[in-house]
This record gives sequence, C-alpha cells and structure tokens, in this order.
Amino acid sequence: MTDTPRPRLAYHQTPGTGPTIVFLPGYASDMNGTKALALEAWARETGRGFVRFDYGGCGHSEGVFEEQTLTGWRDDVLAMLDQVATGPVVLVGSSLGGWLMLLAAKARPDRVVGLVGIAPAPDFTDWGFSTEDKMAILTEGRLERPNPYGPEPTVYTRAFFQSGEASRVMFGTIPIDGPVRLVQGQADPDVPWHRTVRLGEMLRSADVQTLLIKDGDHRLSRDIDIALIVRATEDVLNRL
Repeated sequence: MTDTPRPRLAYHQTPGTGPTIVFLPGYASDMNGTKALALEAWARETGRGFVRFDYGGCGHSEGVFEEQTLTGWRDDVLAMLDQVATGPVVLVGSSLGGWLMLLAAKARPDRVVGLVGIAPAPDFTDWGFSTEDKMAILTEGRLERPNPYGPEPTVYTRAFFQSGEASRVMFGTIPIDGPVRLVQGQADPDVPWHRTVRLGEMLRSADVQTLLIKDGDHRLSRDIDIALIVRATEDVLNRL
C-alpha cells in the first residue's frame, strides 16, 4: 500500500451470503455501468453479497482523475476488501478491472477465492499503445484519445503509464489457484481476444475457462452477453 492517503471512495453494498462479489470497473468508468448494475440485480435476487464502487478520481469518489495511477487504483480495490467486503470474495473485473483483479488476487491470496474477467486488459500499457503514443505520454506527460463510449476524450498520464509498466503480470506463471472464468469478445477492438486466451494459459489454476463470443465487442453489455457473464459468475461461486 502507498503512504499517500487515498481519496474517499463511493460504493454500494448489497448484503447477502458469501463469497461477496466485488465488481471492478474499466478505465475511466464507474460503478453505474450496465454490467455492474445487472450483476447487482442478480446478486440481490439470489441473496448474494455484492459490492460495486468507484476508483479514486472516478464517478462519485473523491480525487482528481489525472492524478491517479494503476497502483493507486489497486490500493482502492484492496481498501474495499479490507474495509467493506468481509470474508472471501470473488472479483469480477471489466477491462482495466481485469488487470486490477489479478493484482488484488496476488496481494490478498487468502481473501480472493475466484475471478471473473470481462475483456480483461492486463499489461495494456505495454501492448495497447503505439510507440508514438508511448513517446508522447513520456515526453508530454499525457495523451488524449477519442472516446468511443462518451463525449469526453480518454486521458492517459505519464504517472499512470509508468505505474502500469511497473505492475505488469503477463511475464510468467500467474500465482492464482481458484476458479477463473474469462469472457472475451472476438470482435473487441480494444483487447485482442488471443491475449485473453494467453492469460488463461498463464494462470496457475487448473480451473480456468475462457469463453469466446464471436460477435462480442469490448463492452459486452448486450442481454446475451450479460447472461453469459452472470452464468460465469455463478459457475465460479458454485465451484467454491
């Protein structure tokens, strides 16, 4: 954990039986996305504990977005595990949240008992930028990209980029042993599907399934996609 105090975080907690499901949003996203709310509704209907929250600088949490780093957001996830969710947890990470769930699982192996990755994007500071983009981030301190999911451009900072490069996980066996389900669209323009297949191979756990949706995009927010994500989450819980 870092020494600098983290921003106060906004969250919603649904009481219920454990393991508690904790949803981790994507980059510059928040806890009010379609997938988070759909999983929360399913958890409420089935009596399962559920937590969704905003990282520092995002949504309703305190903090300035451009001052955040990957390790800061990892610490936000750990704060949710240490201070809000009790007992064992299953992390459901979307896009960037799929990177953070791996970091949190490595930091709290006694607490994180299962994972569900939705178009997970570990190490995207390595493969998600061109050489020109990387140079712009490092020399100018920030990079703006058009945002296909909203009116404001997506901003990446030097501090975030360097934090990400120092937190890469896909360089050898990833020491995670619980059940894992990875849901990935093959028409995803942001996360190449073969990277998710490779992630499944690198996880130490033998109980890993990678579910490919041929016409699925990055958001995976259609009703059929949501149904598959719910089934994957339920499958992980049933293995525990």
